[in-house]
Amino acid sequence: MTRTVIRGGLVVTAAEETHADVLIEDGRIAALAAHGSAAGESWTADRTIDAGGKYVIPGGVDAHTHMELPFGGTFASDTFETGTRAAAWGGTTTIIDFAVQSQGQPLRAGLDAWYAKADSNCAVDYGFHMIVSDVNEGTLKEMDLLVAEGITSFKLFMAYPGVFYSDDGQILRAMQRSAGNGGLIMMHAENGIAIDVLIEQALAEGRTDPRYHGEVRKVLLEAEATHRAIQLARVAGAPLYVVHVSAEEAVAELAQARDMGLNVFGETCPQYLFLSTDNLAEPDFEGAKYVCSTPLRPREHQAALWRGLRTNDLQVVSTDHCPFCFTGQKDLGRGDFSKIPNGLPGVENRMDLLHQAVVDGHISRRRWIEIACASPARMFGLYPRKGTIAPGADADVVVYDPHAEQVISAETHHMNVDYSAYEGKRITGKVETVLSRGETVVDRGEFTGRAGHGQYVPRGTCQNLI
Repeated sequence: MTRTVIRGGLVVTAAEETHADVLIEDGRIAALAAHGSAAGESWTADRTIDAGGKYVIPGGVDAHTHMELPFGGTFASDTFETGTRAAAWGGTTTIIDFAVQSQGQPLRAGLDAWYAKADSNCAVDYGFHMIVSDVNEGTLKEMDLLVAEGITSFKLFMAYPGVFYSDDGQILRAMQRSAGNGGLIMMHAENGIAIDVLIEQALAEGRTDPRYHGEVRKVLLEAEATHRAIQLARVAGAPLYVVHVSAEEAVAELAQARDMGLNVFGETCPQYLFLSTDNLAEPDFEGAKYVCSTPLRPREHQAALWRGLRTNDLQVVSTDHCPFCFTGQKDLGRGDFSKIPNGLPGVENRMDLLHQAVVDGHISRRRWIEIACASPARMFGLYPRKGTIAPGADADVVVYDPHAEQVISAETHHMNVDYSAYEGKRITGKVETVLSRGETVVDRGEFTGRAGHGQYVPRGTCQNLI
């Protein structure tokens, strides 16, 4: 039995803040005890970590990543090895990535391919969602089998015709199936058919720069698709989780549904909270660095997203981490914005950026932990094993220095991509030490983890349903 004690820190969870010492035994949280208490003072350990003046928080749960994703003739530049190492550096100890079904292939073939990509390569724990790009009778039956295997969420796309797109009938069938098997439908809500018309028109008129990526993917087409997805879920009697919500009008659709008592949930991402169309409009093709879908919006949308996070109309902040290098990948779209690979790097930055939101007064400390750790764990059937610090939970623990200052830069990040979406941003707060199931993977600025430490985690069903 190995024992570690973390002493002197402020333990912050979604539920409470406690000045407590934490005892870890064999990879799990064994006990908490108030500083100086007889119980805590009696603990002996193989290792003691001094967290005086620091926060002791649960490891982050990033419920939306795309390692090695094929897209637009290339692949996301982070492998499961490099991506999960970067996640650890940023205080995230669990990712949920997306296995992809290819058109004409069974779900199982796509899932097995993702098992093979991740197996023995991950530095932190991982699970999978399943992207369903070909809804048919065989696929629907497979969904039941995957839920039993711990793949309890299925992503559908109203965007990307010819690649991932599902029509309303296919979406309804998948939602009906999930209503019966307990799965959760995740929706990329943009009207892809209409967007393709606007892309064609823009290119014909010579509007080819990256900023037009944001202009053709209209706010109203996100809001319309969000509304339509909610109504289809109501017809099916199924829960719905809308990914990467970026627009005020889409938040309003979610809020209205939740006010009706529906099992409708929403996620946003740091890029929508901290970046804007100003970035997409950067000159000399620099705006290509910020091409993602849903796209960055005008800055005035940010207030609605922060408000949605405070009121719980948005429950989760994930990264949609899908990095492509500026040189050799993003520049595939020079002269045609529609050929720029869609995606941003961010798995390493999420916990720090959200702590900056605490410093800036957007959210509280406990809400930080809720939207980054506890809520994604509950949403995707991992709680209380993940997302909290409590007896019995996995010892995924971060010692976080709330006073340290840092500047985000590609020169110092660990993601396998040649730029940072937040280059030069000064933030307060920094990960100091990270434990994954009790094993130290980052130790005061040194990576001590290894590929293969991370384990596949089967998930239960959504724990947030009314």
